[in-house]
Amino acid sequence: MHTALPDLKLLRIFVSVVQHQGFTAAQQALNLSTSAISTYMSQLEAQLGITLCHRGRGGFSLTGKGELFYQECLRLLGELEGFERYTAALKGELRGTLTLGVLDSTVSDPALPLPDVIGAYNRNHPAVHLRLQVMSPYELQMGVLENRLDVAIGAFYNRMSGLVYQPLYREQHWLYCSDRHPLFAERGIPATLIMGQRMVGRGYWSQAEMARHGIRDSAATVESMEAQLILVLSGAYIGYLPEHYAQPWADQGRLKVLLPATFGYQAPFTLIYRRGRTREPLIQAFRDLLRPGPQH
Repeated sequence: MHTALPDLKLLRIFVSVVQHQGFTAAQQALNLSTSAISTYMSQLEAQLGITLCHRGRGGFSLTGKGELFYQECLRLLGELEGFERYTAALKGELRGTLTLGVLDSTVSDPALPLPDVIGAYNRNHPAVHLRLQVMSPYELQMGVLENRLDVAIGAFYNRMSGLVYQPLYREQHWLYCSDRHPLFAERGIPATLIMGQRMVGRGYWSQAEMARHGIRDSAATVESMEAQLILVLSGAYIGYLPEHYAQPWADQGRLKVLLPATFGYQAPFTLIYRRGRTREPLIQAFRDLLRPGPQH
């Protein structure tokens, strides 16, 4: 006998519940009540003959089989969405939704003409709905890996298996202090003095990565460039910022580069997408527009 396949609606509800870590948190995304979500989940478990998750006072969690089933659902739903896009492309037009993830504070980078690329994409494919999300490097990679993002752009220090990394350009970073910091008026500052200052680290940097940038112990931690800029401008800390992002403040005399011959690095930016999705029409169309920029 052939076992009936679960309804795709039930699979999508299950994936949403897992991604929101519970029935209550998934209500808004699914536009369903918790009782309705619970009924659908019970139907799915009855069809499969296994328990997918624990719910109750102890909180929401997947069972071992539930975790395996979740990963397979992500793969299946991702392939179905790709198939839908492919059939639409056969008719001569692209439809559907392209979900793009990007690091924060990239809009001022001339090496990444993202507004121009998005404008051209919209003109070429007006029926495509674009969803743009700003995330941390780890969130971007996990989003692509779990098919919540179709493509993402960023600098990724710890690469993950299952993803394709297409080189784009390098973003220049310098170590800055503000006009409120004691080092701002100093000249001929030795590296040892700079390394003794209160520095801002990034939450997605490992200890080895911080050491490579001359940070012994971070006195503060951030997850975005805007947060980094705020702390540096306070005068209480020094920290790394992208050159393009800091330039307006440097032009105003608010920021100063510290010992550029010693402190500075280039972050390699890449376009990432999940392995096996290279030929999906929406992704391919975006890749065709986003050509590698000049290396600097």
